[in-house]
Amino acid sequence: MLKRTLALAAGLALSASAVLAQAADVLKVSAIPDEAPTELLRKFKPLGAYLEQQLGMKVEFTPVADYPAVVEALATDRIDLAWLGGFTFVQVRLKTGNAIPLVQREQDEKFTSKFISANPEVNSLQDLKGKTFAFGSISSTSGSLMPRYFMLQDGIKPEEFFSRVAYSGAHDATAAWVQAGKVDGGVLNASVWDKLVDSGKVDTAKVKVFATTPPYYDYNWTVRGTLDPALAEKIKLAFLALDPTNPAHKEILDLQAASRFIETKPENYQGIEEAARAAGLLK
Repeated sequence: MLKRTLALAAGLALSASAVLAQAADVLKVSAIPDEAPTELLRKFKPLGAYLEQQLGMKVEFTPVADYPAVVEALATDRIDLAWLGGFTFVQVRLKTGNAIPLVQREQDEKFTSKFISANPEVNSLQDLKGKTFAFGSISSTSGSLMPRYFMLQDGIKPEEFFSRVAYSGAHDATAAWVQAGKVDGGVLNASVWDKLVDSGKVDTAKVKVFATTPPYYDYNWTVRGTLDPALAEKIKLAFLALDPTNPAHKEILDLQAASRFIETKPENYQGIEEAARAAGLLK
């Protein structure tokens, strides 16, 4: 009986070890859903293949339903690496105390948001007073937090200034709402705006940019704080090695709307935290 018990225990231990070993061979990745899930998957596919080759391990991308889901997944070690906005990074960092931002796109040092409208009479925020307005997700840095912060700096309280404030959930959805006349104005990040214009998915004969925010830090790729430091370093070096003069790398960078990736650090997002507290989004 004792031998059978010991054999069973040993078998269970080996099975557990095998499961852990298998899990360690898979890098679990996600991203804030700031665009449609199909678009996120399309953008990630060549990057995921590149990371698999560089890291020598399987890379799996898992879309999530909303911004808080990414924060929770990183905080509970259910994903290893995530594409975050500045605000979601601050939320993860405050929740875990040890999430590590590895890299950001070069333009994320000076990111901006675009205010748009399809009303030809709208040439400033003041022209939208008493009209309807759309942010993206309430947890979006560029689609909600920073535009709201700059509005407050100018003495504009959105819920009092506009007749109705809505949240579209994503940058491309905000542009679609404005173009369709569902709202009189909206705000989205500059990178998505440029992509929508370049791809013809927004009609600039109907929708125009009438204002741009001051610059701020935004997106980054962050790993959970409990990830093996050696693996985290390999991930960082893989991003930094992406070379725009290499055609295969340029395809990856173009899909990420990146000229190149550069290192980043938690201190870069202190201003985002201060803005979130000023806007009442952090207690």
